[in-house]
Formats: sequence, structure tokens, C-alpha cells
Amino acid sequence: MSVLVRSGLGLLCAVARGAIPSIWRGKYFSSGNEPAENPVTPMLRHLIYKIKSTGPITVAEYMKEVLTNPAKLLGIWFISEWMATGKSTAFQLVELGPGRGTLVGDILRVFTQLGSVLKNCDISVHLVEVSQKLSEIQALTLTEEKVPLERNAGSPVYMKGVTKSGIPVSWYRDLQDVPKGYSFYLAHEFFDVLPVHKFQKTPQGWREVFVDIDPQVSDKLRFVLAPSATPAEAFIQHDETRDHVEVCPDAGVIIEELSERIALTGGAALVADYGHDGTRTDTFRGFCGHKLHDVLIAPGTADLTADVDFSYLRRMAQGKVASVGPIKQHTFLKNMGIDVRLKVLLDKSNEPSVRQQLLQGYDMLMNPKKMGERFNFFALLPHQRLQGGRHQRNARQSKPFASLVAGFSELAWQ
Repeated sequence: MSVLVRSGLGLLCAVARGAIPSIWRGKYFSSGNEPAENPVTPMLRHLIYKIKSTGPITVAEYMKEVLTNPAKLLGIWFISEWMATGKSTAFQLVELGPGRGTLVGDILRVFTQLGSVLKNCDISVHLVEVSQKLSEIQALTLTEEKVPLERNAGSPVYMKGVTKSGIPVSWYRDLQDVPKGYSFYLAHEFFDVLPVHKFQKTPQGWREVFVDIDPQVSDKLRFVLAPSATPAEAFIQHDETRDHVEVCPDAGVIIEELSERIALTGGAALVADYGHDGTRTDTFRGFCGHKLHDVLIAPGTADLTADVDFSYLRRMAQGKVASVGPIKQHTFLKNMGIDVRLKVLLDKSNEPSVRQQLLQGYDMLMNPKKMGERFNFFALLPHQRLQGGRHQRNARQSKPFASLVAGFSELAWQ
């Protein structure tokens, strides 16, 4: 579910589509013994919509979509929480750092496909994006500008539009500007790019790691330790046992804001990111061309990232909302039913090569030594969501909240 993997696949697919003649219809290929009729499943509707929007997809992309479809799983997670907490008549979908808008666009397609479930719910989309360039790309992805965008650079809501499916969408530079209300928040590979402070334990106490000029080479940078304590040291726990830690004050501020909003108006936040539960030390790294890159060489040419410390996020939420996770990707996908889906696909496949590719794809996503333990899921929920409290937003609702949280609990699949 890495954005690196998804972007690489997208590039491969884009190149492949560019080489396909416009008259290509795939008529020279057979899917085997065709059934008398083809049931129109939600996944089929999703794939038809995707192909109509972007053109034919590779077999590899088709298999990945059918087996896991990360966006479908996230969309279903939000709908599951909406249903579990009483089916509010309206909710806001808020994404922090939406990239090119692809993920939220895919989630909205899931909402469209499950329109019969959401037909009595008013949905609006709110995107927190500081980059004007990215916001324009997001607007093109989500709206195709079928309805002219409203722009107001001096306003907290600096852009407004309507998605292809008719849902209002707004852009903000700061989470605090998003209207307070019953909302579902998404932070997908968002926290790992926020700046961190790095600290090393020394005989004199904690010392912050600085970046300085190498005295031996005038155009080279190096890491050094601060000669004395710095203000950011206040973020280190008194009982910290690691000898090197990374803290992200910006992440703490955002989690506190999300927690206060969820406690006040309900909803939930889902965080999906690379990270650990307070166990790792030096995770600051750079990537250039999807390969590891020295963070101090050619600054500005590589993407910089640091693993999310979920134990810190949990501390920032304590006392305001409940939290679940982090759990590893393989556990989340297993709880969301990936094993069931794999079994169905294997049972339906008679081709050894297809079965092998399905198993290889499953292994890549689930193997702890591959993607299975690299990606984590973490959620913030109202306390009553886990305590079986009654729904506060609908006086007619008499049933308690469901205590199981999709993805974080092993669900019974029929």
C-alpha cells in the first residue's frame, strides 16, 4: 500500500496504455470458461469505472485491484465506522496531505458504488493542502473541472469545487480551518514526512542532533551534537530507555486537534503509515528514484522521511479519545478479509500461472519480511465507540455502538 509502489505501478501502467492502439479491444484473449451471466459485483463496477476513466489496465494491476484494492478497503472502513456509530445523516471526509488526489478519488468511487447504503447521507470532502500546485492537480483529478472552481486566495477556504460524482469539495491550508462537524479523517503516508527533532543520549544528558557544515569540505554537510540542551528536549519522555529518539511536535499538535474534534463531534481518524510503537531509533532517511539516498547529499533532490512513532501519537490523544493500533499491514488486511478473497480467487482459477501470481502478490503484501510489517494502521475513535455507549447524535438510536472496529478486530466473514 506504499505510495512508492502505487506510483511506480501507475507509471508502468501509463507507459503501457500509451502503447496500446486505439482500436485494441482485447478480443484475442479468453478468460476461460465464461459463465452464462456475469454478476455485477461492487468490484466489477469499480473496475469498469476505472477503465472508463483511465483506459485498459494491465493484468498485474487487475490482480492487485481484485485481491486487495487498498482504496476499496479504506472506503469500506469509513462506511463500516459510519454504520457502526448510527448512520449519521451527514459526514465530512477530510484528508490530510492528499497528494495528487488519487486515493480520495478512489474512496469516493467506492462511496458511489455503495450509493444504496449512503443514499440518505450528505457527504462533503475537505482537503488540507498547503501546496497550490498539488491542489490544482487534486482538483483536476477529482472534478475534471466540469463545474468551474471557486478560488479565493485570501480565504481559509482557498478553493471550492464539485467532484465528478456531485460531492462538494473544499481546500484548506490548515486543519483548524476545516469546519467542525461529524467527520472521518484520513492521514495516509502523511505523518512520516513531517519534520522530526533527533536526539542522542550522552553522558551529559540528551543532546539534539544538528546539521552543520563540514569544516574539512566547505560544500559538504554533516551531523553534529548540540553543545547543550535545546527546547525540543521537553518532548522526550522522562522514562525513555532508548539511546536515540526522534520526536515530531507537529504530529503531536495535529493529533491533539483531531482528538478534540472527534471528542466534540464524533467520527474517527485513520492513520496509515510507516512507523513503530516507540521501539525504533534512527529512522531518518532519504529516497531518490525509489532508492535509499544519503539525506545530507544533494539536498532538495530526495524525499525525506522518518518513521512515525505511534506511541507518541497515542500519548497525545490520551484523555480525549480512544485509540486502536498500531497494527501491521498483514494483520489489518487479514482482518479485512484478504484471506477469504484469496481463497475465492484461487478456487475460481484453473491456470497455474495465475494462481502462482496471486500467491506471490499475497506474499508481497502479507509476508512480515516484505510489506507485511512495514506499514501500520492506527485509529482515533470516541471513547464510547469502544465502551458500548449509546449513540449521542440520534435520539432515536437505542442500540449501543458495535465494539469491534473493522481491520483492528478479527471479524466473522460469512
